[in-house]
Amino acid sequence: MPTHGSLTKAGKVRGQTPKVPSRERHGTISITRNKNNFRKRFILKRVPGQNKPTQRKRRK
Repeated sequence: MPTHGSLTKAGKVRGQTPKVPSRERHGTISITRNKNNFRKRFILKRVPGQNKPTQRKRRK
């Protein structure tokens, strides 16, 4: 099976790009996360899942 370009050049551009250090990420505090989840589920009564009953389905 023919390839599109030689396999010796695979990863050339990624190897040339300089390494940028990733930023440090912090998650939410568990008390805050639990409070937000409680508010969403019980106070606002939101339904989990992708196909929520409040969303209308678009026709193409």
